[in-house]
Amino acid sequence: MSMPFYVSPEQLMKDKADYARKGIARGRAVVVVAHAAGILFASENASRALHKVSEIYDRVAFAAVGKYNEFENLRVAGVRYADLRGYSYDRSDVTARGLANAYAQTLGAIFTTESKPYEVELVVAEVGQQEGSDQIYRLTYDGSVADEHGWVAMGGSAEQIAAKLRDRWSPGLSTEEALRLAVEALGSDQAGENGAPGRVRSISPENLEVALLDRTREGRTFRRLTAPVLSRMLAAPEAPATEG
Repeated sequence: MSMPFYVSPEQLMKDKADYARKGIARGRAVVVVAHAAGILFASENASRALHKVSEIYDRVAFAAVGKYNEFENLRVAGVRYADLRGYSYDRSDVTARGLANAYAQTLGAIFTTESKPYEVELVVAEVGQQEGSDQIYRLTYDGSVADEHGWVAMGGSAEQIAAKLRDRWSPGLSTEEALRLAVEALGSDQAGENGAPGRVRSISPENLEVALLDRTREGRTFRRLTAPVLSRMLAAPEAPATEG
């Protein structure tokens, strides 16, 4: 008679966490940067159909890294949650905090009860009327929620990207400054490549997915930035003319 296979709960949870983290790290990173005019989302993504950043409701957006089909299921569920709540009560009752709580319960239940956890990491953000009232929540594969301030980096070489954001971010950035910082941070995951310490990989506008929650807009605040717009915004500012 063979002995039944046994794995301790601690080991099982550790194995699930390791599995999810490895899956998330294989994907391209997403950067979220708060600035004076709203919240900016940026990712290296050449696809024009498979988005990592999406609108959920009037002032709420969603960004994700990891396995596309899994975070797309979560995005669709979030849109349904927001539509139902906004229709049943009031549009102002749809908040990032409420959506983050719903996602946390779903991810936590999947991580605990299912044999395979979701290989996803999410950001749910809501733009406020003033810069200090923005809300940014980061959710991990096990349903953990963190209230972030200023910026978030997830997926890919998140530690290197986060180091760049930590050093360079400050309150009150313009939209152009936030975009340049986000793109530079996304390119920093190959710093030191080929024996060139500090080298930052260049990412063309055509390979970027960028969206904004723009607090200056009424109603729906979400908008995407196309490659031509990104090219103009990323262009280095002209040096001031000097008198001869």
